[in-house]
Amino acid sequence: MSSPAAPNILWIVTTQWRAQACGYAGDVNARTPHLDALAARGVNYAQAVTPHPFGPFARAALLTGVPSPQNGVRDYYDPLPLKARTIAHEMNDRGYATAFFGKWHLAKRDPLAPLVGETHAKMIVPPEARGGFGFWEGFEGGFLLNDPWLHGTRLPEPVRRRGYQSDVVCDLAMAEILNPKSQILNGQRPWFAVVSLEAPHPPYDAPAGGVERHEVILADNVPASAAEKAKRELAGYYAHIEATDRAIGRLLAVLPEDVIAVFTSVHGDMHGAHGLFRKGWPHEESVRVPLLVRGAPRTAQGARSDEPVSLLDLPAMTCAWADGRAWTCERDRAEISMPSVVALPHQCDRVWRGWRSPVRKEVFNADGSPWLAFDLAGDPGELRSRV
Repeated sequence: MSSPAAPNILWIVTTQWRAQACGYAGDVNARTPHLDALAARGVNYAQAVTPHPFGPFARAALLTGVPSPQNGVRDYYDPLPLKARTIAHEMNDRGYATAFFGKWHLAKRDPLAPLVGETHAKMIVPPEARGGFGFWEGFEGGFLLNDPWLHGTRLPEPVRRRGYQSDVVCDLAMAEILNPKSQILNGQRPWFAVVSLEAPHPPYDAPAGGVERHEVILADNVPASAAEKAKRELAGYYAHIEATDRAIGRLLAVLPEDVIAVFTSVHGDMHGAHGLFRKGWPHEESVRVPLLVRGAPRTAQGARSDEPVSLLDLPAMTCAWADGRAWTCERDRAEISMPSVVALPHQCDRVWRGWRSPVRKEVFNADGSPWLAFDLAGDPGELRSRV
């Protein structure tokens, strides 16, 4: 059981926000003043990766600390098993109140139903499928970046909330965190909460909370054949990044200073790098994710870590913080993989596995044959495979 001094802990999890797409990471296109400020006050895990650069696989791994398919999610439509043990169960056992707000994307879905739109957005996630969280209000998916539908602990049927989705979900979390009469985050116990946002996932042409689109500068690894589409998509992508940074900034501004705050994303997006789009690919734009941590035990403000951290580590990191312990990465590389092919446009065309260290990456086909290998220290844009 936790002690009375156990820290409150917040995860902010976004979708498709690649590690490079932040001002503090040097991206001239990214307007992220609030995340830049968070990086200046916390630890920037600059080598962080997703174990699987695709939504359900990554989300299952993030919540359980177990890679896919060992956690029970092998196919895009596989739900998180009802008996899966998640970080919520671990924190419940430590005496924490646990809460989840926003996008879930781990419930049982109909493969024939539209992925985009109200059918998916209004789908009910039953209480037993909510990963052990004591309080849960959100949505399965639907990619409605504006005017989302919410259901959960207090909402047996979906209710539409007007506004930009990142604002709506962050406002919901703020209302519970700051409410002394909250059903669960009422100060009687330490709390652990997850704020899960769909942005900056497509549709990139959706309105971005009043943020205007700007011309973008492309990276050197975007070929001319992909440049026009990349510029068009990235203009919307960076608008959603700016709008979501603004929403996150408002949430962070009301958090007490002693709350441990985490910011990350489940995967990135290729956006024309190497002529590819979307995710599932083993390239840096797809597998590297932002990971910022403010307020963890015995960590310095404004520090940069080059430890090969994976989202798989976040449950263990969080349990260590709850127990008052520091956490360090004891590996020299992180495992990455795609457990199955997702039959959606532009996604990766094969099953693969591999590993990434701060200086090298090796990727293998399903039969074990080499596919890609990169010297990340000398070739960060992955322009020359060693295979």
